[in-house]
Amino acid sequence: MKSKFLGLERWTTLVSMILACVMLVIASSLGMFQIITRFVLEQPAEWSEILIRVSLIWMVFLGIPMAFRQGAMVSVDVLYRWSSPRMRRVLDAVVSVAALALMLVVLWWGWDYAIRGSVQSMAGLESFSMIWAYMALPVGAVFSLFGIVGNYLDPKRLELETAQ
Repeated sequence: MKSKFLGLERWTTLVSMILACVMLVIASSLGMFQIITRFVLEQPAEWSEILIRVSLIWMVFLGIPMAFRQGAMVSVDVLYRWSSPRMRRVLDAVVSVAALALMLVVLWWGWDYAIRGSVQSMAGLESFSMIWAYMALPVGAVFSLFGIVGNYLDPKRLELETAQ
């Protein structure tokens, strides 16, 4: 069961990371497009600004699951280093429960915010609903849940090894 969940988690984290990278490519491409249209052609495209913002929001919320999976959650590193292996596992559980609680709050209120904002339209793109921007919160939270549980079951602790 554990190996099947970790396989599912690996797949969901990979998908979220690929999508986060795609959003970064979209944001940077639109940024270059905006610079060219604004300063070279002197015909700014007002729609590119909102799409850059939306793609950056999606990039962040789709990139968070990888951070959770690598163990980059809030923790007290000094306490962790000075603790016994049994106490470390307790600290892992406390940090994981806190992160899960946070992501469940983001999921709940993000979904609510997206549904309420569905009647809103994007500035510069009146034909698109703001639900597409707001859905980054619940979608990122769902992907993050897998990463948090995956890190608890198979801890990586990469943040401790690379910390300065």
